[in-house]
Amino acid sequence: MALDKVIDGDGHVVEKEHVLLDYFDPPYRGNTRLLDSAFYPTLDGWHRQASSIADGTKGRQSQPDDVRSWLSMMDRSGIEHAVIYPSRGLGVGFLRDPEWAVAVCRAYNNFLAENYTKVSPRVHGMALLPMQDIDEAVNELNRCVTQLKMQGGVIAPVGLPFPAGHPNYHPVYAEAERLNCVIGIHGAPATGLGVDHLSKLIQARVLTHPFAQMVHFTSIVLEGVLEKYPKLRLLSLEAGACWMAFLLDRLDWEWEKRGSRQAPLLKTLPSEYLKRGQVFINCDVKERIIPAVISLMGEECLFYASDYPHERDQEQTISYLRSREDLSETAKDRILYHNAKKCYHII
Repeated sequence: MALDKVIDGDGHVVEKEHVLLDYFDPPYRGNTRLLDSAFYPTLDGWHRQASSIADGTKGRQSQPDDVRSWLSMMDRSGIEHAVIYPSRGLGVGFLRDPEWAVAVCRAYNNFLAENYTKVSPRVHGMALLPMQDIDEAVNELNRCVTQLKMQGGVIAPVGLPFPAGHPNYHPVYAEAERLNCVIGIHGAPATGLGVDHLSKLIQARVLTHPFAQMVHFTSIVLEGVLEKYPKLRLLSLEAGACWMAFLLDRLDWEWEKRGSRQAPLLKTLPSEYLKRGQVFINCDVKERIIPAVISLMGEECLFYASDYPHERDQEQTISYLRSREDLSETAKDRILYHNAKKCYHII
């Protein structure tokens, strides 16, 4: 019999700068001079609210965004637990001042804990990590997991000087493995991914998220992150599952030709690292490729994500997945509940 329970593996807050102001450490706390400039750079130069207004659709600001709204949506949709990520904070990779990156990440994490994760045991947080200062990123991951009881940390790698597998970032992965927590790789910006020249937001959105995941997971695998940290758990967020089927073959093809010299840490095919249970991928419920990804990687790698409040109609998307005839009931249960419970260690 199919489960009725659901875990939402990737929803969002829409953090507002005037609200974050009181969650900074000194000397920034409460200083309204900070409001003269944006805390985070724009994700990609596109003003999404302007696009929504021009299109005649409701933008994200039309959705209430607080823990009560979250719990109400979860109750309506049958969601037992949800894991929360930033929105504007996904542009943190573009910050060039390490001190400010640390300050704004800590402020966001303090805000998330006080207003969401401490309010309800059903709502879980992922710490925003300031990868511009690796020592501070390690410290912040530790603080948020051990003191603020978050499930792990999120890296917003687009904009950073190196892709996510670069050795400079390995101390964060080592700490996550030590803490037995998860690290999410979450895209959003388009800048620097080769789609900057596209003239409409719709065109950039087709490619932005999967391109970012392919870039960063190629780096993660071939730099030996999964070999060095065999107990590390990683998440791919908001790109669907379509890109993974493509990447598996491309990684193996290149490794067989050049791997001994250019990816010397690997001891087996790159695809084997992605299949062995360390990497979890959110899937979009209407993706026709889901059965193919399951045939390549198994049923235990995919999970459901609502993207609330950016997307609506969670009840419909959950019902749609449950109605699919090309997926087994076991696969549906894993996608909607068991896999997210496992990767986030939700008790």
